[in-house]
Order: sequence, then structure tokens, then C-alpha cells
Amino acid sequence: MSSHAKTKKKKNFKVMSQRVKVFRSKDPLLSVLMWGVSHSINELSHVANPAMLMPDDFKAFTKLRVDNHLFNKENFPSHFKFKEYCPLVFKQLRERFGVDDSQYVAAFQQSPMVMPSPGRSGAKFFISKNKKFYVKTIESEDIERLHNILKEYHHYIVERHGKTLLPQYLGVYRITVDNKETYLLVMKSVFSARFKIHKKYDLKGSTVDRQASSKEKTKENPTLKDNDFAKDNVKLQIGDEVKKYLLQRIKDDVEFLTRLNIMDYSLLVGIHDIDQAEAGNDVDDFLGAIESNEDSDIESPREVDSDSPGEGETSFNETPPTTPPADLNGARERNTSYGSADLEDGEEDDLTEKFQSVGETKRELYFLGIIDVLTFYNAGKKAAHAAKTVKHGIAAVHWRVSVRQTAGIANQRDDILLTSSRAGAEISTVKPENYAKRFLELMERIFE
Repeated sequence: MSSHAKTKKKKNFKVMSQRVKVFRSKDPLLSVLMWGVSHSINELSHVANPAMLMPDDFKAFTKLRVDNHLFNKENFPSHFKFKEYCPLVFKQLRERFGVDDSQYVAAFQQSPMVMPSPGRSGAKFFISKNKKFYVKTIESEDIERLHNILKEYHHYIVERHGKTLLPQYLGVYRITVDNKETYLLVMKSVFSARFKIHKKYDLKGSTVDRQASSKEKTKENPTLKDNDFAKDNVKLQIGDEVKKYLLQRIKDDVEFLTRLNIMDYSLLVGIHDIDQAEAGNDVDDFLGAIESNEDSDIESPREVDSDSPGEGETSFNETPPTTPPADLNGARERNTSYGSADLEDGEEDDLTEKFQSVGETKRELYFLGIIDVLTFYNAGKKAAHAAKTVKHGIAAVHWRVSVRQTAGIANQRDDILLTSSRAGAEISTVKPENYAKRFLELMERIFE
């Protein structure tokens, strides 16, 4: 063989395997949540979706205990428990709300971000990295309340084809780490992942103690309240046709809550100012208000045991869905791109409903949702109503008596009773029927 024969040059290829970094968080609770959501969806993918839910589906749960045997213990607990409530029910609810399994899992492959708590309850709030889903810590009593209304809630959502301003609940979990139980409620965000919210309000229709605190107002994007809304002279200009449609939807939702003896809910309003966004080349600074957790790699731990949910024996007779509202020829749900921040490639902002202003003086997008719907008018609320009425009502009575006595006007009794009644009507803790009436009256006023 000739020495000049051609020889093949050996090429060395270095195979690079991408390291998929999922289920990573410095907070063990969030690590377990991310892993648990993925595990749950994977398990449900092997279960046939029933045409009709059974009564026991609304009591069912799945739970498992996991031993990680100190693997990656810096970022994942060695031992934990994960429990999911009513998995088939929430699977159907996610479908009604337009959230498919792949979206849900993808949202929790990266660590949710910690949010400042907006309320007095002490609950912790998190938001998914894509800003589409909220996670809220709740108490065991809230789990019981949710169970009490879940069948009616599911029926209402199915009947409305998911078209509601009520909170859109997507999953409920209990996570046990270091013998501490934490209950988590996942819901869809009222606000858009694309559009910066320039102002937001929490409205109840009450005036007593309904202004944002001085501390809240120091925040870059505070949550303002009823008295702030009135002081700012805000009007949501959506036009007569959309107003009629929207008020009917709100009325239906409020009547549903009233039937369940629920009160103390709010309308959350987010306003995106299109002109301000375009003038300032606004990019959503939402991430500036939250604290991102550093991530670390997690691999799936080993399952030790699990309990399967019970099977129902009788059928749940659902009312056939009603005809959905007629489309308003694009007057609602206008998916404009004014002043929007770019999403990641291939990501769509199709989970939030928005209403565009019709006024000539300003261009705005409105995001609306009814929130905090797990407060029932029970003995405790009745006592709170009495206490607040005495506190705020008596103050009003004393003021009127002093003025009228100074003026020398007789027949004070009727005026005193009237003033006290008005003061009582302005507090937030009132009977569900009265709360609903006042809430709907507010809705009539804020839209144009």
C-alpha cells in the first residue's frame, strides 16, 4: 500500500448535554411545590378525564411521603409530604379557565418569586416566574371553607364556561416540611404578564378605614382603596355596551356569593396607561417589587408511599351549561399591543381578560377581578358588625347632636337614628345581602 495513500482524519466530537435546571429554590417549601405540581400533572395524565364528577371527587385527595435520603439536601428537604386536594375537580377547573397541563407545569419549573404581602392576614404571596399564577399561603380553616363551596363553585364555573370575575382557583396543596404543615392555594393572576399596571385599587364600596396606609403609599405601585379611588376621581371608561355586559357578569357573580352567605370581597382594578407606557417606553417593573430566590438543581426524589383518592358511588347531576354571552364585536377583550413588554418567544398572553377605554382623552387597559371570597357571615362577623356600628355610628351621632343642639333645633331623635344608620352602612362588615347591594351600587358608579 502506497505511503501516499489517503488516510482518514479522525474527528473528535464533544457531546454537550444541556443541563435542565428545574425545581430549584432556596426555599424548601417552593422546591417541594414545584416538584409536587409536576408529579401531580404526570399522575393525572394517566387518569381518564371523567365526563361527570362524582360527589366523592369533591372530598378526594392524593398524598405521598417522600424520603430524599439527604440527596442534594442543601436545596431539597430530606423528608417531606405532599398532599393535593380534589385533583380531578381542579383539573376540570383549569380546563375551564383555559390553562392546560403543559402551561401549568411550565410555570412552576422555575422558582416562584416572593411578593410583598398586600393585606393584614399575614399570608405569604408568591407569583410564578411567568407572572401568570399566584400562590397564597392559607390556613386550615380556609381549606374547610373552600371544601364547603367547591361543588357549587365548580358547577357555577362549568355553567358559565369559565367566564367569571371570581377568583380562578387552579389547585390546593398541603406541604409538610420539618413537621410543619403549609397550605397553598394556586390561582390565576388578574393582571397581565405583558402590560405594566400603573395604578391598582382594591374596592369594596365601604368608606370606613378604606384608604391605603402611609406605609403602603410609599411603595412604587401601592394598592389603593375606596377613599383613594374617590379622591383620584377615577372613572373606568368602557362605553355603555360593555358596561351593560360587564355589570351583568358582576351581578351574576355577586348573586352567587350572596347565595353562599359570603361577604367582604373586593373588586381588584388594575389600570395600564397606554400613553404613559408609550411615552416612557415602559417595561413592566413588576420584578422590582418582588424578591427572586436563587435556584439550585433538583432531581426527582424517590416516592415511598401514596394514598389514592376514594371513588364516588353516586352521580353528580350538573345543570347543562347555559349559552355564553354574545360577543360584543371586539368591544371587550381587545388584545392590543400598546406599550407592552415583550414576552419570551412563543409565549402568548391569553390567560387574562382586559377591557379597553373608549374615552377620547385617555387610552387605558383595565384588568378586573373579584378577590377574597372565602369570608362567610358567621357569628364572628355578626359581632364585628355590631362593634363597628357602635364605634363609627356613635361617633356620627355625637357629632350631629352637638351641632343641632348648638343651633337650637328640636326633634333630634329621627336625625340621630338616620345618621347612625348611614354610618353603619359604610362599614365593610355587613350582612351579605346588604354587602352585595352596596357593592353593586359602587359598580354602577365607577364605570362609564
